[in-house]
Amino acid sequence: MTSDLVLGKITTDNMKMIFVKDRAFTAIFLIFLFLVPSFIFSQAGIEVVVDLEILAPTEINAFDTPNDAGENITVTWETPEDPSGIIVGYEIFKSENKETGFTMVSFVGKGTGEFKNRTQDKVVYYYKVRAKTEDCKFSPFSEISEGVVSRPQLFHTGRINVLVAVVVFLCLLMFFVSTARKGKSLFIRRIAGLDALDEAVGRATEMGKPILYVPGLSSMSDVATIASINILGPVAKKVAEYESMVLVPCADPIVMTVAHQVVKESFLEAGRPDAFNEDMVFFLTDSQFGFVAAVDGIMVREKPATNLFLGMFWAESLILAETGNMTGAIQIAGTDAVSQLPFFVTACDYTIIGEELYAASAYLSKIPVLVGSLKAQDIGKAFLIIVIFAMFILSIVNTGFFLAIATRNTFLSRIIEFFQGLFNV
Repeated sequence: MTSDLVLGKITTDNMKMIFVKDRAFTAIFLIFLFLVPSFIFSQAGIEVVVDLEILAPTEINAFDTPNDAGENITVTWETPEDPSGIIVGYEIFKSENKETGFTMVSFVGKGTGEFKNRTQDKVVYYYKVRAKTEDCKFSPFSEISEGVVSRPQLFHTGRINVLVAVVVFLCLLMFFVSTARKGKSLFIRRIAGLDALDEAVGRATEMGKPILYVPGLSSMSDVATIASINILGPVAKKVAEYESMVLVPCADPIVMTVAHQVVKESFLEAGRPDAFNEDMVFFLTDSQFGFVAAVDGIMVREKPATNLFLGMFWAESLILAETGNMTGAIQIAGTDAVSQLPFFVTACDYTIIGEELYAASAYLSKIPVLVGSLKAQDIGKAFLIIVIFAMFILSIVNTGFFLAIATRNTFLSRIIEFFQGLFNV
């Protein structure tokens, strides 16, 4: 590459010649002119210095954590502006003495302005916070917080809505129980399977054959088994009044003991204690299909006129129902096992579905406490259905429109806020 440039001195004419005659050299010269100074400055170790004073947290506040069981203090602070992004987190210090003895209790990441600290109740604590940078430098400490003591709270103020719902339900319960005790009639929807019990027991009495009552295969810890035992009482009493016989095979020894006592007391209430036979209630086996085989054998040999399958059942439900159907007996089944209901519906004359099983004891006995409780539950469920539907409508439309209307009426606004809190809408 040739050039008319004379080394040693660059004149104005020479510069003009460079830009006109040698453009390649001009480009190299400009790159050299801009890059070399930046390289020199970078090697000189020049860096941006940040004042750590401005990174100190402010407005620190420590208070007893609300709505807890105590032994917890919440610390909050105002996070400083960090335009350079060098803060990596905050160190929290605690002491029982405001002047000295501070020790670090935790470290939280950047952007965090709150920390919950495990403490001891009835002890005064003081807190202070400082920021930590990515090069392990620290800002000055924040101001020391006021002394705070943790203590348990008697009420959870965030669950007042639940308290109100419970109080309303208890009021309904007391009202309906009181109404039932006064002899007033409370409407209960008819349950066909339970209405057919009189017919089933009467048919067995006319035919001179026993009634087979299977209280399920579960234990007494199962709600369905408890409901079945509650039904067994009125059934056994009716059997005693008709001077008939009931067979109660059991798959659990404890269930057998309870069923034995219930049947015995029912015969006593009916005025026929002499008609009770100890062999009416008996234990077979706790083996699922061994129990089913034994019950099927009873149905085939004894040919009971009525079969009652009430309680908790599993895969054996269809085997029992089919065998009973083949013998020509009237069959009434009831369970809360949704997966077994189709088999009972197919092979039995009447099926008690789901909560009808739980309502059976009140339906049959007509005891005021049970009837009033059942009625209160129905009203409570109806109320919840209405509220859920209303909250559903509010969730799919513009809730701001309703709240704008509600702000004109403080009472209406509080009602909307209550239901939103109750269902977390």
